Amino acid sequence: MHTMTLVLQKALADAADPVKAPQMQAYAKTEQPFYGVSAPIRKALFREAKKQFPIKDFGVYCDVVTQLWEGRTREEMYMGLEVACGYKTFHTDHAFPFYEGLFPRASNWDTLDWIASSLISPLVLKNPAREKDLCRWRRDENMWIRRASLLAHLRHGKNTNTDLLAETIVMLMHEKEFFVRKAIGWVLRQYARTNPHWVRTFVAQHEASLSGLSKREALKHIS
Repeated sequence: MHTMTLVLQKALADAADPVKAPQMQAYAKTEQPFYGVSAPIRKALFREAKKQFPIKDFGVYCDVVTQLWEGRTREEMYMGLEVACGYKTFHTDHAFPFYEGLFPRASNWDTLDWIASSLISPLVLKNPAREKDLCRWRRDENMWIRRASLLAHLRHGKNTNTDLLAETIVMLMHEKEFFVRKAIGWVLRQYARTNPHWVRTFVAQHEASLSGLSKREALKHIS
């Protein structure tokens, strides 16, 4: 174990709140145990550890993220993602396969969405050749990875590949899965901040096929 991993694990254990733990577990709807450490406290613990034990090597970065990601508690997984997001210098296309490799343990929205929107989405924007990976994900048997193929567009704003986004939504909009339907609405709602006309037109064109949830989310902030 890397020193930073051990320090962060101990810090989480020391900050445990047995009252909040079951409440947080229930909210996340997971059987994985929680320490009961809130996000502000967790972020503060990471900032302090980052000052004391800076990571300057990509291999070490991957090791620390992986060690935390494979931890027993949910907060260790969250802390792994704090570390992953906290070192911008390593956010290059070289890291894309590593981030994708985190998906198998991202079995709920709280971890999957973090990876897709904060780690994957910016890299796809920097390197459009990665769109081929999104095309592969939307056919994956794992529902969470199909969700990621949508949420990877979240941070693209005016540079959104609307052809790919529309094609992906059309492929997935017949699914009954709540989290896929929600993701469709979310990504459309986010893009509506940039181009409300496109979103309004797309929803109108697919009125009969989009779920009520997707449509409501998509048009939420469009007057």
